[in-house]
Amino acid sequence: MATIHSINLISSDPKIRGGRPCIAGTGLRVMDVALAKIAHGQDAEGIAQWYDLTLPQVYAALAYYYEHKKEIDSDIRVQMKIAREMKEKNIGKRHSLLP
Repeated sequence: MATIHSINLISSDPKIRGGRPCIAGTGLRVMDVALAKIAHGQDAEGIAQWYDLTLPQVYAALAYYYEHKKEIDSDIRVQMKIAREMKEKNIGKRHSLLP
């Protein structure tokens, strides 16, 4: 009989990042790792260095992303829409708060 092994490097907690999947023990969302690879073209080693992660953490996040691609891509679209709306309304601009 085959044994299926699970790598427990991804967690979700409603108190952290709105319950979005993160690399366990961090607040770094799987979405952030996926965006670094897909949108910014970083390889796994570059992502690991940038976010101070191990390669297993990066690969676990990417595996989780590809396993749940549809829902994470949808979440990415929502987050980008919110960011665009905030930008259009000048919400969060630091220089607007400066004298």
